[in-house]
Amino acid sequence: MATDPTLKNLFGSMDEPTPAVDVNSVLRRTRRRRLPKQAAAGGVLTLAIGGIAVAGFQGLGGLSQSSGGSSDSAASTTDSGGTSELYSAEAETGATTDSGDATDIKRAPADRINLCGGPVAEVAPSATGLVLTTQFDDAAVGASSVDGIVTMTNEGTETVSGTTAASAAITLSQDGVVLWHSNGPMIEMAAVVDLAPGESMEYAASFVPVVCAVEDDLAESFRDDLPPAPAGSYDVSALIDLSTDGNAELISGPASTITLG
Repeated sequence: MATDPTLKNLFGSMDEPTPAVDVNSVLRRTRRRRLPKQAAAGGVLTLAIGGIAVAGFQGLGGLSQSSGGSSDSAASTTDSGGTSELYSAEAETGATTDSGDATDIKRAPADRINLCGGPVAEVAPSATGLVLTTQFDDAAVGASSVDGIVTMTNEGTETVSGTTAASAAITLSQDGVVLWHSNGPMIEMAAVVDLAPGESMEYAASFVPVVCAVEDDLAESFRDDLPPAPAGSYDVSALIDLSTDGNAELISGPASTITLG
């Protein structure tokens, strides 16, 4: 029978030896073809992880700005240009103790509760039992400053410990309207409080018998030429923040009466 040349060419002779396969060479060529794909895939994975990291960082930054930004209050005004912030008694803000620990104050700090021209805030007594009282002598109209003493007394039944600012925030008012309040840079010092029931401690204090306005609270500092408070009877009160275990307690007390003449 005649041999089919096509089949012979396709399959060759059954007697011819099968050529040896270089397995190592094939594997090397295969690895060379796969390496670029693996590198590309690795690059995509790295980029994806990097994208997650960037997004996560930006997200955390946004949260940080939201939590540490301006207070949520209808009566608060924040100016990024460096002017002072205006707060109502319900405004939220934050404070930091000298040790660097954050103090949680979900309201205006003591020196920003009573603002120029506004009503004197009604502050509930502190649950700690601490009470502030003021003692100032009468003064002359136009006096540059009036010195006095603020006393913190523990009228409660338990010992109270914590820290406060070195001085209390003073408010001068008449007929329930704020005429002047402590303002400007505060002394960067802390006073240690450790009062057993019945014990007390004193703070040096002063106020200026002048009449400020809303514009003064909007500026970085009060004007130097504020008009003097006229002769008459006035109330002087004090507020201070007590920091205890990261919480801020507002300490207040009754106002005392002074006369300018």
